[in-house]
Amino acid sequence: MARGRRPHERYRRVVAEHGGAIVRLARAVEADDGRRDELIQEIHLQLWRSLTGFDERCTLRTWVLRVAHNVAASHIDREHRRSRPTVPLHDVEPPDPACLQEDLERRHLLAKISRLARQLPDLDRQVLLLYLEGLSAAEIGEVVGVSANAVSVRVHRLKHRLIAHLGQADDPRSTADLSTVGAPDPEEVPGG
Repeated sequence: MARGRRPHERYRRVVAEHGGAIVRLARAVEADDGRRDELIQEIHLQLWRSLTGFDERCTLRTWVLRVAHNVAASHIDREHRRSRPTVPLHDVEPPDPACLQEDLERRHLLAKISRLARQLPDLDRQVLLLYLEGLSAAEIGEVVGVSANAVSVRVHRLKHRLIAHLGQADDPRSTADLSTVGAPDPEEVPGG
């Protein structure tokens, strides 16, 4: 990103390229619609404020997700202090019954992943979400502040935990790469 660009042009690029990832991160962190919207606004505000400090030592994507991760971590800390319960996904209106079976199965899988993600410790949740966003172990490590090796170990353990959580531990196909699940489009996550 050229330093000569005006801040609003750089910010538009950030939103165009990474807005979906920001929304997905917020959906995985916060179940309440109103608080989720506030979190997204906080992330965007912090990105705007700190954009002039982006020095290109890492990729724009890594930098955006690091800022989003830090804002989300602060949000989680505040919410834990408030001790407000989140809305369980099973209490949310189910998807439109006219959807195709494949779409319903994908939504069900994403809902299970979201439930598991909300139950994980903060660091594991961030590692899982960034992994599903397609970041490398080195990029994830840079965002969350641990080594790439530590990320690889966590991803391996999280895959096994997720497989067990999904009730597929005995299925030989369950060892498939979970990154094929991919990060959902924000409109595809039920109740989000």
